[in-house]
Amino acid sequence: MDKVLASTGSAKVNIIGHSLGGSVPMWWMKKMGGAQKVDKYVGWAPSSHGTNLDGIVDLGNQLNLMGFVTHLSNVARFPGVIEQTNTSDYTREMWSDGDTVPAGPRYTVVMTKYDTVVTPYATQALKGEDVDNVVLQDVCPTDRAGHIGLFNDDPTLQITMNALADGPSDFKPVCRGFGLQLL
Repeated sequence: MDKVLASTGSAKVNIIGHSLGGSVPMWWMKKMGGAQKVDKYVGWAPSSHGTNLDGIVDLGNQLNLMGFVTHLSNVARFPGVIEQTNTSDYTREMWSDGDTVPAGPRYTVVMTKYDTVVTPYATQALKGEDVDNVVLQDVCPTDRAGHIGLFNDDPTLQITMNALADGPSDFKPVCRGFGLQLL
């Protein structure tokens, strides 16, 4: 971020993050002091409060298998998947001091009821001042974009552009050009 700020001459950056890409900047803002360098944060289906992977994590915990799964993910070099679970140390540490940073950025979270990756989808929402949580189906009831489909979903892009432009808080996107119905 410091390189971006230096090369652009800007005082602050805007961040758009999807899935784990929505969680990583939150860590930087909350735990590494980056919030004062961010004007706006937009998360597309961020793994904010972790995921239960449609109940798989809950089942793994009930069967006492999560230790094995965590070890396997470390050996296979995909610990980020486990860190996104709702019971991980990473998730607990991330949110131990609340959802937002005082005097931090303006936050917008775009969620879809059809998300089968970050589940339940409502765990993506943030609480606090300067937060706008948008469920796609609340503004476009026929939009069936899934977790992956947010990147090419016109309403998601419109909501994002409105947030970055300090547009109206009651903004309603044009409901067409829906994203992929994947995951």
